[in-house]
Amino acid sequence: MMNLSRSVALISLFLLPLLSFSFSVDNPTDRRVLVLLDDLSLKSSHSIFFSTLRSRGFDLDFKSADDSKLALQRYGQYLYDGLIIFAPSTERFGGSLDSKSIADFVDSGRDLILSADTSASDLIRGIALECGVDFDEDSSAMVIDHSSFSVSDVDGDHTLIAADDLVKSDVILGKSKIEAPVLFRGVAHSLNPTNNLVLKVLSASPSAYSAKPSSKLSSPPQLTGSAISLVSVMQARNNARVVISGSLQLFSDRLFRSGVQKAGSPNKYEKSGNEQFVTELGKWVFHERGHLKAGSLVHHRVGETDEPAIYRIKDDLEFSVEILEWSGKSWEPYVADDVQVQFYMMSPYVLKTLSTDKKGMFHTSFKVPDVYGVFQFKVEYEKLGYTTLSLSKQIPVRPYRHNEYERFIPTAYPYYGACFTTMAGFFVFSFVYLYHK
Repeated sequence: MMNLSRSVALISLFLLPLLSFSFSVDNPTDRRVLVLLDDLSLKSSHSIFFSTLRSRGFDLDFKSADDSKLALQRYGQYLYDGLIIFAPSTERFGGSLDSKSIADFVDSGRDLILSADTSASDLIRGIALECGVDFDEDSSAMVIDHSSFSVSDVDGDHTLIAADDLVKSDVILGKSKIEAPVLFRGVAHSLNPTNNLVLKVLSASPSAYSAKPSSKLSSPPQLTGSAISLVSVMQARNNARVVISGSLQLFSDRLFRSGVQKAGSPNKYEKSGNEQFVTELGKWVFHERGHLKAGSLVHHRVGETDEPAIYRIKDDLEFSVEILEWSGKSWEPYVADDVQVQFYMMSPYVLKTLSTDKKGMFHTSFKVPDVYGVFQFKVEYEKLGYTTLSLSKQIPVRPYRHNEYERFIPTAYPYYGACFTTMAGFFVFSFVYLYHK
């Protein structure tokens, strides 16, 4: 028994350093990704998608979704930094994995790609619901569009959608425009209106609706038009990122290589926009793009370099902060004109937009307000597609000391004059009263 305990201790001693080489602020893309499949043949049918991840340095660990040894963490440390779930029909995960452990995984700041289809189980729907996405209640319903379907849809049920309503964000989908429509065949989902963290990146057209393809409509469909989201993303408050797709085929080699022509459009493309769309979206979800890092907040009085322990009211000060953006390989200066700093005590007394030197340094100067107390320098930066920055530093502000006031205050001159005028008037009155007959 003693030998077994020593062996476990030695194994954990060697294993913990290896687990620490995971996602870090200094190297956001040094990551291991667990890929859960309900059918291991997906490794070959979706090989292009997996190959692009490997080519960018990701270590993929493929496992069956019902593997009895499944675990996301060991000895209190997470084994993976990203999770891909391509197992829509799985009713129950193997090992210690369940919907709660996946929610905890995201809550720890790690990333998730979840894909569903018409066979989506309650387990997969529950995970999506936790992220603010609600799949159509009818498990047999699919997205149907009689106006924006692909002409190559041989089934004739118009469930192979040629979607081109993409989110307008260079951070999420890259600077290169996706020219060809994205082919989609799967289930519709809607966004929770109370969740402002989730966003549609691929939307259905106004003519789309969700219904069972093989049956006639007996009542109006619940999900219609642009309210239908085909692919959505969420960035949590801890900057964990989630991609939720209603189509597993979206990631398949077949749709990657398929030509596409949207119904009613003369434009024909030899290759769909799926590969470019999925690749760029993968770069975003795994923090290869849109990941910001900020240095410490620096402040001092004008003309000085050292940071004081306390400011005096009406002091002139200078403030600066360095912000860098991860380019996929290295940290580059972040350039923007909408970064602001607050000088805050219960509410912002000063709100200034920071200037930038185009080298990652943002700076400004302002006068300390004529209010004393405990203030904070606060930088809270939220921009579509970028990680959120929330920085603060506390600093007290004191009033003037008794010997720091001006000897004569200009605004008090009228009172000085009134005082001396009263004295002179009293003297004249006394003289007249005493000596005038």
